[in-house]
Amino acid sequence: MVKLKDIADTLNVSVGTVSKALRHSHEISDEVTDLIIRTANEMGYIANSSARNLKTNKSYNIGVVFVDKSRAGLGHDYFSTMLNSIRDELSIHGYDFTFVSNVIGENRLSYLNHARYRRCDGVIIVTADFKDQEITELVESEIPVVTIDHVFNNRTAILSDNQEGLRTIVHHLHENGHSKIAFIHGEDTSVTEQRIASFYQACEELGIKVPKDYIKDALYHFPKQAGLKTRELLALKDRPTCIIYPDDYAYMGGLTEIEKHGLKIPEDISVVGYDGIFLSRILRPMLTTYVQNSVEIGKQAVLRLIEQIEKPRSFMAKQVKIGGNLQVGQTVKKIG
Repeated sequence: MVKLKDIADTLNVSVGTVSKALRHSHEISDEVTDLIIRTANEMGYIANSSARNLKTNKSYNIGVVFVDKSRAGLGHDYFSTMLNSIRDELSIHGYDFTFVSNVIGENRLSYLNHARYRRCDGVIIVTADFKDQEITELVESEIPVVTIDHVFNNRTAILSDNQEGLRTIVHHLHENGHSKIAFIHGEDTSVTEQRIASFYQACEELGIKVPKDYIKDALYHFPKQAGLKTRELLALKDRPTCIIYPDDYAYMGGLTEIEKHGLKIPEDISVVGYDGIFLSRILRPMLTTYVQNSVEIGKQAVLRLIEQIEKPRSFMAKQVKIGGNLQVGQTVKKIG
């Protein structure tokens, strides 16, 4: 079994330095800490978790709340990539994670009580109904919490830059001659509010008029609803030349409806997605979409939460915006 002394001898440092680095002590630089942790992992070092937990009064277990209305679950590329990033980053820092729900077997617990039951040192809320009182209860509790794509007072939030995302899409469409732009947005969340506001702001900047009939609501990650809304848009007397979808997965429903009408993309109508999941790159024609950096979002959520857990006296809550980039595919026709 690999011991602390083995790691110390390999790196020519003291056992005390190795011990402090594995505990993420502020006395050891980040560079040295990363080197020691990486070496320990490569050598197969396994900490005595029971002794460590007793000494630090921590479980080294992080709770993850993942409530998905569409039931796409872990099969959805955007979220699975983010959750993998969370898992990998937690592992680097010596933490495990467990999903926190409000149901355990036949018993019902609140999210807060489940997190307490699992002795979670902190919780990352990846996606949920942020208006749910149980979510609010968890956020306002004594447990350190980081939210993704939603802001609570005095809590750290990791935010995809949705405002810049929609602005980038609208400007790209305008550059390609489009002024009849429809937008199918997701359900009522803070993310949706940001995207809608940014869509209208960008259109106003460019002098683009948006008829009321061009704005449709649906659920995120729900192809059937996106398909039905696409049908409504295609039935308009003055139909749009381009449709923006709430996400790449929902776009699949729109694609089916467009093909049912005997139309081709982009010859007859242009389309844009959102998220930049792997599927968007293998579709033909390749989908034009805004790529969210789900890996960095997951990583930053972990880093900010661990900072809050391990440095509670100096930690300050903040909002961290993570930018993305436009994937220019072949689904937007240049017109005019």
